[in-house]
Amino acid sequence: MSDGEEEVVEVVEVVEAMDSSEPMDVMTALQLVLKKALAHDGLARGLNEAVKAIEKNTALLCVLASDCDQPDYTKLVEALCHEHNNVNIVTVPKAKDLGAWSGLCKIDTDGNARKVVGCSCVVVTDYGEETEGLNVLTEHLKTRA
Repeated sequence: MSDGEEEVVEVVEVVEAMDSSEPMDVMTALQLVLKKALAHDGLARGLNEAVKAIEKNTALLCVLASDCDQPDYTKLVEALCHEHNNVNIVTVPKAKDLGAWSGLCKIDTDGNARKVVGCSCVVVTDYGEETEGLNVLTEHLKTRA
């Protein structure tokens, strides 16, 4: 990337007015929740901010990328989440997607995400307003537990 190349990642647009006949999947709900939390300044991105938020007991949800290449990183975050108030953990497949969803990118004029920075851990400290995505996500976490 240092030789002038730019990586373009398509960000899936979340349609807020979805049909009630079509249920929302968990990844779309998570994307909507992260978008609302980012707007309300309720995200801690990266290991340092995430650990601080978990230890202050302000963490509501932890999102980890499954393609993280350091197993110690994920073990640390998972152990802290279980130790402090049993913070729920959701796993996403790619760190680049998580980075784009949590605002670690530049948006060009066409609405595409450019210069996306991968993020292995995001902690939600404030959901913002209650949305359909939050309801779907909480139901998924209840059934999984």
